[in-house]
Amino acid sequence: MSLQIPPDRPLLMGILNVTPDSFSDGGSYADAASAAARGLALIAEGADLIDVGGESTRPGAEPVPFEEELRRVLPVVVALARQSVTVSIDTSKSVVAKSCLEAGAKVVNDVRALSDPAMAEVCAEFGCGVCLMHMQNDPATMQAEPKYGDVVREVRDFLGERAESARRAGIAEENIWIDPGFGFGKTVEHNLALLRGLPVICELGYPVLVGLSRKSFLGRIAGGDTPLPIREREGVTLAAQALAQLGGAKVLRTHEITEAVRVARLISAFQFLP
Repeated sequence: MSLQIPPDRPLLMGILNVTPDSFSDGGSYADAASAAARGLALIAEGADLIDVGGESTRPGAEPVPFEEELRRVLPVVVALARQSVTVSIDTSKSVVAKSCLEAGAKVVNDVRALSDPAMAEVCAEFGCGVCLMHMQNDPATMQAEPKYGDVVREVRDFLGERAESARRAGIAEENIWIDPGFGFGKTVEHNLALLRGLPVICELGYPVLVGLSRKSFLGRIAGGDTPLPIREREGVTLAAQALAQLGGAKVLRTHEITEAVRVARLISAFQFLP
């Protein structure tokens, strides 16, 4: 993988959903041209890479056939890769990943952590970056009644096992990232525990990616009796990302880049004071 994480700041991963039903921006970029333009705008604002997704994983979402997912994402991946943009493909299907890697994608962001039996082989073949995420159950059922004994320990152990499995399958250690999966089969209390427990997850030794942008648990906490609407969650997103960065996160996956870059610079300056 050509993408390296700097020692003094996190990477900023811009979110680009080309879906009709994602929780925050579904339907906003319905055609390849507008989606690619949005990706280039995020890069201009300071994003290091763009995460292109064609299947919603919001709570209650239903699976999308691979043919439809490819129809949505492949033209966008091609357009961005031609502009030398570092592209991550947000998919759990090996056939989608392979087509996008052939088109120039450099990272596979897999919310199901290589559950597709062929995914690890594809990623090892291309030598791409791989992000392994924790999710309890699946998007259709994950928020029904999530339960843990010790959420930090259980998420850490799962990610450690999946990373070891990836290595056994031939994926280079330096190409593996891990993601505790905020909002994926977790209550508000579970998400807060994971945010506080990020240093424990970082002890695994892999770069930790966090996806906190506009998550509903942030809206519930910040809004009090009236949860914040999605478009009013930018401030609390920035605060949560700052906490995650202080906890050791190395990749911040977010919808809005300009302010995220500024806050990340401030936190980095604080962390690396002589």
